[in-house]
Amino acid sequence: MTIGISGALAQPASTPAASPPASAVIEDFKPSTLNQPGQAYPQVNSQGYVRFKVIAPDAKAVRATLGLGGRGGTVLTKAPDGSWMGTSEGPLDEGFHYYHLNVDGGTFNDPGALNFYGSVRWESGIEVPAHDADFYAVKDVPHGRVSQVLFPSPSTGTHRRAFVYTPPGYDANQKERYPVLYLQHGWGEDETAWSNQGHANLIMDNLIAVGKTRPFIIVMTYGMTNDARPGTLPSFDVKPFQTVLVNELVPYVDSHFRTLPDQKQRALAGLSMGGFETKAIAPANLDKFSHIGLFSGGSFSLDDVNKTPGFKDKVKLVFVSYGSRELDGGRARGPAGTPRRDPREESDALKKAGYRSVFYVSQDTAHEFLSWRRSLREFAPLLFRD
Repeated sequence: MTIGISGALAQPASTPAASPPASAVIEDFKPSTLNQPGQAYPQVNSQGYVRFKVIAPDAKAVRATLGLGGRGGTVLTKAPDGSWMGTSEGPLDEGFHYYHLNVDGGTFNDPGALNFYGSVRWESGIEVPAHDADFYAVKDVPHGRVSQVLFPSPSTGTHRRAFVYTPPGYDANQKERYPVLYLQHGWGEDETAWSNQGHANLIMDNLIAVGKTRPFIIVMTYGMTNDARPGTLPSFDVKPFQTVLVNELVPYVDSHFRTLPDQKQRALAGLSMGGFETKAIAPANLDKFSHIGLFSGGSFSLDDVNKTPGFKDKVKLVFVSYGSRELDGGRARGPAGTPRRDPREESDALKKAGYRSVFYVSQDTAHEFLSWRRSLREFAPLLFRD
């Protein structure tokens, strides 16, 4: 079996293996779509290069963590006016990337960019335009709603937060009930990730508008029950979160939203650490979940499913996905000390054994949100088809 537990924060923005020389950089830079209102930098060009500019007249050294360059980032050069500017040595993968600035050894967010919760902190974000961005674009189609709820959690002694996507038409037709996908974020992220970085609501709106998926509810909550920090994930105990999800959140959603409250109409999926949680929780609760999705978060082997009573009868779909750069780089085969098996082979073995097993590869992406946006686009149409 392959377990992806390293999470979303551990993988830096990736670059192609070979980048054109700096002289080939096209000077058609435009402000990132994720800039603060009115801010001109950072900028992205048509090739995927990123250019930074920061005003720090008293600084001695400034570096952005995106791109290549010294110490794994882009080194900025000081100008006479006190500004610092630098361009990444190579283009970045298409899609969303986290980053921050290092100024004289201190960590700071870029004042020009919007912030996204990503590395167990709020990080700056940038979007490199993707050639296939149409599937998560804002279009003139009916839109669903993402609402925030607070649900009681006796096991943690708190009220916890979840975001709930309800599809277009949910409010208008008070008699219709819907299936539910519980969708988990990665390590270092929180319950805002799938709406903010992942555009899950827009992906669903666009799929529903063209009839490619059945309308369903998506529930997104925080996947941790403690203040675990980087480096502690190997000892992470999923059981407390399993209690929150299965015993507290699912009953709350079924009692406060118009769901179809049965196992066949309920799915569980997640990216990276969320996939690790899904792989641990779903097989242990086959009375609750019938569709399972692991996005860069492990895979199921025949041994996994054979030792899980009822798996073949109760599970309607096993979906596994990775970015092609993860597969090429060996990241998908698990951390050191675990069996080194190919998730593609495991998925194929399940299919040959009669399971509904689907494997998807996001081309030219790594452990990053474009891989997971595309995964949701492919996963959603396969859900609740029976």
